[in-house]
Amino acid sequence: MYRILAVLVAALVAAPIATWTAGPAAAQTPPGVLVVGQVAEPKSLDPHAVTAVNDFRILVNMYDGLVRFADGTLDVEPALAERYEVSDDGLTYTFHLRDGVEFHDGTPFDADAVVFNFERMLNEDHPFHDTGPFPLSFFFSAVDSVEATDAATVTFTLKEPYAPFLSNLAYPTGLIVSPAAVEEYGEDFGRHPSGTGAFKFAEWQSNSRVVVEKNADWWGGEPALQAIVFRPITDGNTRLAEMLSGGIDVMVETPPDALAQFTGDANFTVHEQAGPHLWFLILNTKEGPFANKLVRQAVNYAIDKTALVDSILQGTAEVAAGPTPPAFAWAYNEELEPYPHDPEKAKALLEEAGYDGAELTFYVTEGGSGMLDPVAMGTAIQADLEAVGMPTTIETYEWNTFLANVNPGLAGKADMAEMAWMTNDPDTLPFLALRTEAMPENGGFNSGYYSNPEVDTLLEEARTATDQDERARLYKEMQAIVHDDAPWAFIANWKQNAVTSARVDGFALQPSFFLMLQGVAKN
Repeated sequence: MYRILAVLVAALVAAPIATWTAGPAAAQTPPGVLVVGQVAEPKSLDPHAVTAVNDFRILVNMYDGLVRFADGTLDVEPALAERYEVSDDGLTYTFHLRDGVEFHDGTPFDADAVVFNFERMLNEDHPFHDTGPFPLSFFFSAVDSVEATDAATVTFTLKEPYAPFLSNLAYPTGLIVSPAAVEEYGEDFGRHPSGTGAFKFAEWQSNSRVVVEKNADWWGGEPALQAIVFRPITDGNTRLAEMLSGGIDVMVETPPDALAQFTGDANFTVHEQAGPHLWFLILNTKEGPFANKLVRQAVNYAIDKTALVDSILQGTAEVAAGPTPPAFAWAYNEELEPYPHDPEKAKALLEEAGYDGAELTFYVTEGGSGMLDPVAMGTAIQADLEAVGMPTTIETYEWNTFLANVNPGLAGKADMAEMAWMTNDPDTLPFLALRTEAMPENGGFNSGYYSNPEVDTLLEEARTATDQDERARLYKEMQAIVHDDAPWAFIANWKQNAVTSARVDGFALQPSFFLMLQGVAKN
């Protein structure tokens, strides 16, 4: 089957883009082959080695975890585990595995495979730990041991109660890879992936496409699609042209001003879904002007976030008030108000701080996971800052190059950088990006080097609290402190969108921001 698909895929990728005025009949993608316009080239197809939703959208179709998010929710349900139990003290999680599941390379999925996966990430002495790094292994830092009780039973013992554990297992970092494939390919496993998912790897042509074909023996039932082609199309206007011409079947992160072209057109379906998203600016609190809290607050007052949301994002987002998205309703601090646009207040704070007009370096990306028209947003922010006397130079990078510059930390390089996170739990973003121990040298994503011992304590207490009301109280207190400290400029919470061809059935966006394509069909 793959040779036939390869010919079809090569033909459609080589086809020229039709004009913007052309209808969907100008090009015809093959029936049964879904072509997805991605926002960037994936970094790796190893789920333990990546952090971007752009990559996760591919990986969740190739791999399974012990558990997963139930359709349309962030509730956890069994997947490769048929069932699980949690001890009364919250320290022991026992998973009973599905029988007869195989990895795409033909090797068996069993308890030993699960142990291999987590020890590979967490145990520095594991023989394949050097196939990392594993940047989100933080998710499982509470794990003390993982044991195969028998071939079909795995027991996780935690060092202390950890409320987000099941949610983190449902995240792509918890997806299970083939130990045999890791052993065979080592550091190159990300180019030779093998999981248990509904689709198995076929090919990866860099900067052109990733192709996966259906796994007819998938434990969840044979997929309707023959294959999926993920095409990296970094420019939003080019994705738009491809969608209008029929060159792709699914377009994610549609430019806001383009949605109207598809609304009401019988040839297309527009999808929208709220979820836990935050678009913000990381500020370098370690050195330079943003080491002063007053200057960080001034930036928050200087940026006209309402104009960004209304004009550039065309109302597809809301102004953010702090570090926790309002989609986590139970943990969201509704008493916080967004920083208003107040240039005079910004100027007064800069004067009080003794800011001398030093030029700022601002890292902007061309496009990436949830980045919300980043070049236009960055240019507008630059103008707002310069209007209050903060000269700003923009440096623009392709998505993976951007991450390579930002994730190791901004010290010695830049004063601020765009960033976006879609998260699965209110613990995730602050724990990985605001704690003192989450600075880049420790493997975390605190690229702006923010440190507040009170915030550290609140986050540690919240993740071990077994009562949700107590967790909520701790998170709300954390949000108030971070809002005042302003280690970030809080910009927008986005409502994700996608456009699909009328030929596509069964497609739905998920609050996780992943693309779950196992139940999709295309005529």
